[in-house]
Amino acid sequence: MMAFAPTAVMAQDQDEEEATEVDELVVVGSRIRRDTYNSPSPVQVVTREETVLAGYNSTTQVLQGTGVTGGSSQINNAFGGFVTDGGPGANTLSLRGLGPSRTLVLLNGRRVSPAGSRGSVGSADLNVLPTAMIERIEVLRDGASSIYGSDAVAGVVNIITRNNIEGITFEGQYNFPTEANGAGDQARVSVVGGLSGDRWHISGSAEYYNREEIALGDRDFTACNTDYRLNRATGQFSDFIDPLTNERKCYPITGTGSNGVTINTIGTSSTFGARAAGVPSTYAGTFNRWRPNSAVTTGLVGYEGVGATGLNLNIRDTFEPRILNRSLISPAEVATVFLEGAYDLNALGNAEVYGELLVNRRESSQTGYRQLSLDYNRGSLLIPANLQFSNFLAPQPTSQPGVNVGVRAFIGFGNDTSTQENDFIKYTAGIRGDFLLPEWRYDLNVSYARSDSTYTFESFLTNRLRDSLNVVVAPVGTRAELTRTGVLPTGLTGTVTCAVNVTNPSANCIPAPFLTSQTVGGVLPENWKNYVFQPVFGNTMYEETTVTVGIDGPLFSLPAGQIMAFLGAEFRDAEIDDTPPLDSINNNLLNLTTALPTRGTDSVYEVFGELEIPLLANLPLAQELTLNVSGRYTDYDSYGDDTTYKVGLVYTPFDWISLRSTYGTSYRAPALFEQFLGATSGFLNQSSDPCNNYDAAGVFANRAANCASEGLAPGFTATQGITVFSQGGAGTGALAAETSSNFTAGIILQPSLPTFFGDLSIAVDYYEIEVNDGVSRVGSGAILSRCYDSTAADFAADNGLCRLVERSTTGSRALTVRDSYTNVSTDIVEGIDYNARWTRELGPGSLLANLSVTQFLTQASQLFADDPLDEFNGTIGAPEYTATADLSYAWDQFRVRYGVEWIAGQDSYEYVGLSGPSDYVFDTPDYYIHNMSVQYAADEFTITAGVRNLFDEDLPSISQGAYNRIGNAPLYSGYDYVGRTGFIALTKSF
Repeated sequence: MMAFAPTAVMAQDQDEEEATEVDELVVVGSRIRRDTYNSPSPVQVVTREETVLAGYNSTTQVLQGTGVTGGSSQINNAFGGFVTDGGPGANTLSLRGLGPSRTLVLLNGRRVSPAGSRGSVGSADLNVLPTAMIERIEVLRDGASSIYGSDAVAGVVNIITRNNIEGITFEGQYNFPTEANGAGDQARVSVVGGLSGDRWHISGSAEYYNREEIALGDRDFTACNTDYRLNRATGQFSDFIDPLTNERKCYPITGTGSNGVTINTIGTSSTFGARAAGVPSTYAGTFNRWRPNSAVTTGLVGYEGVGATGLNLNIRDTFEPRILNRSLISPAEVATVFLEGAYDLNALGNAEVYGELLVNRRESSQTGYRQLSLDYNRGSLLIPANLQFSNFLAPQPTSQPGVNVGVRAFIGFGNDTSTQENDFIKYTAGIRGDFLLPEWRYDLNVSYARSDSTYTFESFLTNRLRDSLNVVVAPVGTRAELTRTGVLPTGLTGTVTCAVNVTNPSANCIPAPFLTSQTVGGVLPENWKNYVFQPVFGNTMYEETTVTVGIDGPLFSLPAGQIMAFLGAEFRDAEIDDTPPLDSINNNLLNLTTALPTRGTDSVYEVFGELEIPLLANLPLAQELTLNVSGRYTDYDSYGDDTTYKVGLVYTPFDWISLRSTYGTSYRAPALFEQFLGATSGFLNQSSDPCNNYDAAGVFANRAANCASEGLAPGFTATQGITVFSQGGAGTGALAAETSSNFTAGIILQPSLPTFFGDLSIAVDYYEIEVNDGVSRVGSGAILSRCYDSTAADFAADNGLCRLVERSTTGSRALTVRDSYTNVSTDIVEGIDYNARWTRELGPGSLLANLSVTQFLTQASQLFADDPLDEFNGTIGAPEYTATADLSYAWDQFRVRYGVEWIAGQDSYEYVGLSGPSDYVFDTPDYYIHNMSVQYAADEFTITAGVRNLFDEDLPSISQGAYNRIGNAPLYSGYDYVGRTGFIALTKSF
């Protein structure tokens, strides 16, 4: 996938693999025009031809591949069921494992602004990028804020499109998984064309991409995720055995394992009843969780006991077939139009006016599964006579004021759907030409980008559930469709309706179903489901305007050559406006967080410059010694001004060896959502209260004293969950920008070898990036523990993190935590990149081999300055080594390729605190993906066919408890959840 080009543009052609120098180009990492790729910073080039041979069907897949990312985890379409920045369906890019907000994405050297849905939009969505028009992709694996401004901390990716196209080319590619039950096909069709005249040209593309869904039930490894705990002594699994199947128990509703979520069950006050399978025969027989069983005629008739204090939770049901309808790989349809053109004015310094237009629409969706905890009011007419005794819980959100819950039904409700419709547009207009001085050029351009996303998800509405559960005997003449007929607790057949229908006939409330075994089993009236379970809509708008001006050219000549300079200025203005569903704002979504609007703006003025100074050239032991320096002054409305700089050096003592190094600083301004995120509520279990049993032996003395100072009784146990509010940092005080330092040092070898050996290029680059004052949320758990473990003086004065914690002085003494964005963390990444490229004429054709290896030496973070450095290099999801290698042979009109992607095994035992023998499995073996393809290229058409993941590599399995999982496999983008996939691509030119 990688074309390695250390000293010149290595333009890969289908007919030959020769290096060709481009007269004048601008390479990512610099603003200065040059005629070679000699750069103090490491640059990787991905060519169009290699991406086709590798079987990638979109720019997103190319950028998220191991060869570009070095194995760092990416947000892709397997994350549809998780909360991610940019919202469901967005795909982002993270270099060096530092997160997408620290990787800058460019299109033809200009920023791609953020896109996505919901309030946390802060990074470019790779879905907006064109595929058919791409000529090459340049990847700078180095900080470059002095060149490009904010976000260029871990690296920069520049997508270069084709121009000056003549004629029309139709393209199509079809990828078809062979192991996914016929699901998951990908198709892309496009047309690329262009025209030109003496003084003008225009070219562009239109393309459509469709990715079909893969559900959990379509792949064997996701059909049954278990605890996956292994007895090392016997080699046998020690998972819980489901008493209903006598097999290891499945928990596919959770994605993590162990205990799942109860369904097909009711909760009542404790009472005597029959034991279900799996309950020890020695158990006394008093239960508070029950499963319907019509064969039970004693105790609680019609029910068997499955839960009580001291009983294993796994006895309860956690599975039903609709769970497997959940999305493993979520579907999407993407349509993209890209146009570019220019017109020579023959004026204003031989200037040309130019423009670009990018229009993109993404329609994506995710299928989920919902459990419903349906709380029947104590004494409700919907509760049968044999359950009227129960007094299960204090009033809940769907209860009537002051009325306890009599019975809770844990129901497997069924599938739900989330959708996103994201419209993105970006247009650029500019003028460029000769400046006043000889060989100087100017470029002035204006860009505007807008992301407009409408997002929909389904939720239970608390007020409608509350109304539907408050029923009365229907008065004569009540509309039949608004009533429910069943057996009333008195044993008489009757009709009930919502109480609100009596007082307000236009309410159209549908009463909840009677509590029966069918109801508990998820067989629910459609009209009631449609009444209480509704789609809700939100909208996210993100706009960004950029004005950039730059001039570049030679300052004066030194003996070694000309000093080249670039001077520029830029203005950017961005605005975010996310309006969540009204029911979310009003806290009317059952068991979901509330969210307030996210609205804010920020703007920046910047001036920057770059110098390239040739110190020595064409001398003994100094074929080249070139210094590159750059600097930028930045002034943000949000946090003020700052400066960044970078210094780089290239030294070539002989033609066959070059040394290069850089040191610089970078920064990331807080994203708009990090500043202005509307307050969002969430919850922690009451077990997270740090004062639970604070007087027990071994509790830290500071914590015990602080808990006692709040007047909590010895032996205190929290009985209510912890409320957590999150919001942007602008609401709690100013946020500072993240700052970072970047150091690289490398060597490039291009030895002159005998002709029979071929040509060899090798590059080895060391890098170290340290990010300080990272913008993030501390985390509610860390806030609570550090507050309650602080000194008595700080605790009493609400100093430090204690200012974010509040405990009620009455009732259950519940906690509230405010976890907002702030500057807290330090991140350190250190490693070595190894790259090699070898070509040789062999027989009737030529052989090409590429190898790229990434070795991480350190991947670590630190939440607070006085915390120990948390090293996670080599743990699950953060491999120490990754590599890609490919071998291709081209002759006449044919080319064949074989590629391998490798992710080293990972080990998390020490990281999760398991130092001794354990039946938990927290290590993974080496993982390989083999790819093969063949291509035939004629004058006007090309056909490519191949297979990705040729041997359908088995996915590694880990235990539940420490990591999110897909099936039993870790949630990690480096693993191929789709399996073996064939592909065929065709192009036809006219």
